[in-house]
Amino acid sequence: MVTIFLKKDFVKKNFNPFAVEVSKNKGYTYHMRVLGLDMGKKRIGVAVSDALGITAQPLTYIERRSLKKDMERIKELAHSYGVDTIVVGLPIRMDGSLGKEAIEIEEFARKLEETLSIRVVTWDERLSTSAVTRTLIEGDVRRKKRKTLVDKLSATYILQGYLDSQRQPHRVSET
Repeated sequence: MVTIFLKKDFVKKNFNPFAVEVSKNKGYTYHMRVLGLDMGKKRIGVAVSDALGITAQPLTYIERRSLKKDMERIKELAHSYGVDTIVVGLPIRMDGSLGKEAIEIEEFARKLEETLSIRVVTWDERLSTSAVTRTLIEGDVRRKKRKTLVDKLSATYILQGYLDSQRQPHRVSET
């Protein structure tokens, strides 16, 4: 059984209502949320994990303005949700190579990490937008509504893939 609580002395020093401590036996592990980003040309989809890092929820999208303004908005969200890691979707080509967009996103991720002093990782987002769009079409969501949903749901899809990979033990295949 896992007990979730906030310690009084911790709350006084670094209050963050979204961060929790998880008590297992005598040790404490401090958990913070993870932010997921789906980088588009017009919008950045944003998702956030629960405090235990199990599930991803769609949060919002950011209308792209300028690098500086995009970074400021991401910083605001990261701070307000107590984020210690940001996952940025990386559009790797189907053959595994990096195209122009992927290289630009890697550069953005590097600048984001430097600017925010928060760990930033990239995550393969191949087919995430396609999968989300297909699901929305199957769910009979109108085209106009899909435009606003697809970015943040793609960020959720990317973040959930990352969270799942962090929980699964690595398997050694038998040959």
